[in-house]
This record gives sequence, C-alpha cells and structure tokens, in this order.
Amino acid sequence: MALGWKLHGDGKTMGPDDVVAPDERLSWGKTIGLGAQHVVAMFGATFVFPLIMGLNPQLAIMMSGIATICFLLIVNGKVPSYLGTSASFVGAVAAIRAQGGTSQEVTGAILVAGLVLALVGVAIHFLGSSVLHKVLPPVVTGAVVMLIGFNLAPVVANIYWPQDQWVALLVMAFTIVCAVAFKGFVSRIAVFLALIFGYVISWLFDKTFGQITSFDAGAGKITTHFRTNFDNIASQPWFGLPPSTGTPGPDGKAMVGIHAPSFSIAAILLVLPAVIALIAENTGHVKAVAEMTKADLDPYMGRAIAADGVGTALASSVGGSPTTTYAENIGVMAATRVYSTAAYFVAAAVAIVFGLSPKFGALVASVPGGVLGGITVVLYGMIGLLGAKIWKENGVDFGNPINLVPVAAGIVIGIGNVSLVFTSDFSLAGIALGTIVAVVAYHVARAIAPADLRERSDAATGTMSSLGEREGAYGDADGVDDLYQDKPGGPDRRRR
Repeated sequence: MALGWKLHGDGKTMGPDDVVAPDERLSWGKTIGLGAQHVVAMFGATFVFPLIMGLNPQLAIMMSGIATICFLLIVNGKVPSYLGTSASFVGAVAAIRAQGGTSQEVTGAILVAGLVLALVGVAIHFLGSSVLHKVLPPVVTGAVVMLIGFNLAPVVANIYWPQDQWVALLVMAFTIVCAVAFKGFVSRIAVFLALIFGYVISWLFDKTFGQITSFDAGAGKITTHFRTNFDNIASQPWFGLPPSTGTPGPDGKAMVGIHAPSFSIAAILLVLPAVIALIAENTGHVKAVAEMTKADLDPYMGRAIAADGVGTALASSVGGSPTTTYAENIGVMAATRVYSTAAYFVAAAVAIVFGLSPKFGALVASVPGGVLGGITVVLYGMIGLLGAKIWKENGVDFGNPINLVPVAAGIVIGIGNVSLVFTSDFSLAGIALGTIVAVVAYHVARAIAPADLRERSDAATGTMSSLGEREGAYGDADGVDDLYQDKPGGPDRRRR
C-alpha cells in the first residue's frame, strides 16, 4: 500500500452526506484529531485486559500500535481498523496461571494461536469464507464465546471484587450508566471513563475513610493499605522501553515486561479455542465496515483474519498481549463518517509513543484492584452474553437437538471448569475441553442424526449463511465491543 491519501474536498469541511473513504483524508490537523479520538476509544480496554492477564500494559499499548500498522499494510488499507488487546484470551490465561504457568508460557501459547489464526486467514483467502460456516457454524461459535466469558466469573469473585467491594460496586454502576444512559462518543469510552472514575473514588475514599484491610497486590498478601499508591510512578522516567523485569499487578502476580516466550503443550491447548473467537471478531468487523462504507470487502476477509494473526504473533513474540479488531473504533467511524486509514496510522503512532513511557506504564499498573473488579464484572459477563447475541442474530434453532445437546454439554464443561485427566502430567479442562466437546460433538451429532433433523439444520444454516454474507454472521466477540451497539450514533447490525 502506498502511504498516500487523496484529500477529501478542501480537507476542512464535510457536507451532511459526505463520507471520507479509507483512501482519502481530511487536513492533517483534523486527521490528527480523529486519530486521537481513536486512541481514546480503544484505550481503556487495551490496557485493562493486559492487566488482568498479568501482562505488561505499557508493552501492550506499544505493540498494539505496531500491530495496527502491520494490519493496515496487509489489508492494503481497505479495512480501517485498530488492533487493541483481545479479551478472548483472558479465560485461558487465567487457567494457565491457575495451573502454575508462567508469563513466558502464556505468551508462547498466544504466539502459537496467532500463527494458527494467520494460517486460517490464508486458507480463507484462497478457499473462500464459506468454509467458516461449515466448520464453525454460529451455534458452535456462540457456544465457544459464551463459555470463554462465563468461565471468568471466579476471577472476579475471588480476586478483584474482594479487594474493595464498595469501590467495585460503584465502578460497576458507573460503567453501566455510561454505557446505556449516554449516546455517541461517551458511551463508546465507558471503560476508559470508569477507570478514571474508579481512580478518583479510590483516592477520595483513602482521604475520607483511610486504609482498608484486603489483598494487597504489591505485598502479595492481605494487609492494611491505601487503595491508591503512586510511589512507583514518580520514580519512573518519562521515556524508555517497557521494562524487562516483573512488577506486581493488581492480582499480586508479577507482570513481566519484554521477554522471550516459551512453549507448553498444555498452555497451547488452553489458548487455541480463542482462535475461534478471533475469527468471529474479525468476520464481524469486516462485515460491519463493509456495510458502512458500501464496499465489497469479502475479498479482504482472509487478509484481515491473517493480519490479526500476524499482529497477535508479533506482539506476543516480545511478551505483548494478543490483538483483535476493535468495534469501539467502528463507533467513532460511524459517528464521524470518516473511514480514512490515515487516522489509524496516527492512532498507532500515538500508541507507540505512550508505550515508550515507563511513567505511563507505572500509572496503568497502579490501577486499584477494586476498580478492576467493577469493570471486569461487566466485561466478563458481556463476553459470555455475546455468545447468546451470535445465536440470536443468526436465528439458531434450539428446538433442534443437533444444536441443543452438544453445545449444552460443552458450555457446562467450560463454565464449570470440568477436567478430563489423561496422565499425571496432562489433562484437558474448562475452556479447552468445553470447546473440543462443543465443536466435535456438534459435527458428530449432525452425522448420526436422522435426515429430518439434518434438513432442518441445513435450512437454518442456509438462512444464516445468507445473513452472514450481508452483515457478518458472527458479530463481535470482544468483551467491550457492544457497549454501544444499536445505540444512536453506532452501527445497527440488525438492519435488513
């Protein structure tokens, strides 16, 4: 892609029906302003998810900018998008750490998942997107997204919420209000605003009520301490690479900075189901952008999926977080009618600058656990419910036992963290086992079911495939993507 954009009109004014195409731009002043909006839109979730995965948020921000540039180059500038941190890996990472896995094993597993996603994208590019609907129909994809989200409930209940239940409750309420009571840009940055609100409330509670006795991430045990601690921020320089040594995160575990990944079969098997969610996220994103820009982006579907895989592999190769396309940024485009990829290059550059500030990294790492408790109780639940959204938007028939029985088993296994022990050194559990059961059992059920049930399923699949061709069969599977969907100013994907 040549890094050149045609100037839209005079670059300064837009008519009421004007649309700035991906290969156009406004004046550089306006483009920089739009790029800043994209940074704010992706910001909260992009550093919240690394925090709760025990990965370094400063490094995640920096690598998200680099991954976004790679994405735009691979799709030849046809699919405007920002690659922020994916929520789909959070459950698997929590399971890896619960089994004693290290950050190196976490990023190694994510790297493998990124490479697998890239290969899937290449296959789709040459074979066509219809292969997706055959191997991963919406009933299966929705089940996997649901079990990934709901498997995380114990993380909120046992780690973040107990650190400061009253701050968590207030932050949860604030997030809900921002998401549903406002429209436009405010609702799209609800997570970011909730972080700021939580910081302020925690500081005010420190001044008003004094210290609390709860789990202290810095000490790694229950202590009496203040909710906010800014000591480490003052000691950090303004500019520099992310650290290579670990600093305590909100859960008490060390957040390792730049590091080389290592590889564990058990960790890789836990993470691979997230690939299904990433396919869903990218498919929905490309379809949504195509609908808004009135462009045929099907030829770029495979490229977009592969580009996200490359971004995830690139970021995790140095210890960063997995990436995905962000619908928060779709919302910004829908509100402004500016789809210029120039704004995304600006946003990526700004993210890289933030990632080169250790002081910024220390600020992010100091987020009180109670604040994360209030945010994650919403986000984790939303990840799970987005599975139901995939079912609803594709008219999945649960009166058909082909759909009902296999995914029911997979979901309960995933949410309940059921284990299947093979040897003392190897077992499948939770998300990994639930995904395998949902996918394999569904196809086995189809193979052995009576002809009339298969015909009902085929008829529904045909309807879903046609809907998917028009709108994106899967929607978005990222936990923050639909905070503002179907609201004024955001794309309404239910249109027919």
